[in-house]
Amino acid sequence: MAGPERIELFIDENSVESGALKAMKTVRPNWKADEIKFKVFTDGITNKLVGCYLEGNKKDMVLVRVYGNKTELLVDRVAEIENMQILHANGCAPELFGIFTNGLCYGYVHGVVLDTQLIRDPKVFRLNGLEMARMHHIQPANGKIPEPSLFIKLSKYFTLIPDSFPDAEKNQRYQKEVPSPAQLQQEMESLKGALLPLNSPVVFCHNDLLCKNIVYTEAEDKVTFIDYEYASYNFQAYDIANHFDEFAGVDEVDYSLYPDREFQLIWLRSYLQYFHADRPQPVTDREVETLYVQVNKFALASHFFWGLWALIQARFSAIDFDFLDYGILRFNEYLKRKDEFLALQLPE
Repeated sequence: MAGPERIELFIDENSVESGALKAMKTVRPNWKADEIKFKVFTDGITNKLVGCYLEGNKKDMVLVRVYGNKTELLVDRVAEIENMQILHANGCAPELFGIFTNGLCYGYVHGVVLDTQLIRDPKVFRLNGLEMARMHHIQPANGKIPEPSLFIKLSKYFTLIPDSFPDAEKNQRYQKEVPSPAQLQQEMESLKGALLPLNSPVVFCHNDLLCKNIVYTEAEDKVTFIDYEYASYNFQAYDIANHFDEFAGVDEVDYSLYPDREFQLIWLRSYLQYFHADRPQPVTDREVETLYVQVNKFALASHFFWGLWALIQARFSAIDFDFLDYGILRFNEYLKRKDEFLALQLPE
């Protein structure tokens, strides 16, 4: 199979459509420029995204994603391209058609993105568990499981958080409402001490399964995970925990929507049945309870990760989103839940 086209092109994030038109000359050379239509997607808070298609043929839409300003600090772009190709080869992602200087061209997945209601719909959440189990079974090409990315990334992000903001009002909020660097460093070390002994398996993870990164195609009774910028080998419990944290939504975050114990146990049992589908013995209550404890402790790491991420975005991103406010929300929820989750005990 031919790999993606390499395109000598830099697309200005303020003129994405004209840049996308140039990219189509390479990835869709048979398309006439004056017949190409555009659909601008506004949900993303990291990158600019536009879909290109011919009138009456949205099925063959090509997405053009332009990386956000300084996002290379947060995302390993070489690894992202490898991830897309691995996932596509395993039937978990659309095809990657082209790579340009500051972005990608790839296939569009048809369906609806989840919202805070659909994500907990029994039919849909079981499909999410199935797809996650499939992804978690992807093996590295060399057969050697790499080191989990969580604490490597956290250490890197910690070095990138801003000392201050040029805007006085923003800076005042930052100094007042975000834990100090010394406190963050201390929290990071204590998290590591609490999470590593849980021995959560290291698997291939998406690491960013919020509602808008899951597309439900009802006609095919399946879900597809999209946006693989943060995918890596990581702790199984982290991927699930991060997904549960995202039940709260992004635009209007409501952490009362974090799934309760009853919901989680049903979800986790369903996931484990898919994850262990090739073994004869059934999933045990002890396995479900173990994963429940692991997941809720790792939920703290997810809040911490995206809290640091948001502080870096608040400094560099040109996207119209209040990243500082989002970071404060994540750290507040981390602190609110910390004692409760760390007190959970693995079954004997």
